[in-house]
Amino acid sequence: MIPEFYRPLSLDRIGPHGLDTAIEASPAECAALAVRMQLPAVLAVSCAFHLIREGKDKILARGVLRAAITQTCVISLDDFDVLMEEAFQVRFVPSGEESDDIDPESDDEIPFEGNMIDLGEAVSEQLGLALDPYPRLPGIEMPEVEEDSDPHPFAGLRRLS
Repeated sequence: MIPEFYRPLSLDRIGPHGLDTAIEASPAECAALAVRMQLPAVLAVSCAFHLIREGKDKILARGVLRAAITQTCVISLDDFDVLMEEAFQVRFVPSGEESDDIDPESDDEIPFEGNMIDLGEAVSEQLGLALDPYPRLPGIEMPEVEEDSDPHPFAGLRRLS
């Protein structure tokens, strides 16, 4: 199955000095990403990459993701627009050669098969990771919770134990 934002790149295009390239999602790809990310809207997504060959078939990818999205405030339930800019670094490695290292500080590895890597899917994954899981409209504060003045009906039982 082809992902929503598919940008294949042949490893042959990455020379000994690396490759600088940029990708941008079309309006249809943005709409599909909004569905995937469960967002009201993805207005724009782009990424500038610097790719560096590490050996024959491993690629270090440094990227700067830029996106304009619409999120829903978890407090007011109002939609609001967010501009994102996120720098990231990942490694493309041949499928089956992923590291067993579970260090959270190490680079994420993206497996690939053949001679093609998918820059679009890498950007989609980074977008998902960069999203605020509890988005709040700027200036919105959590409402004060009133203390329950009536004791719990079983509060007396707690004293018996």
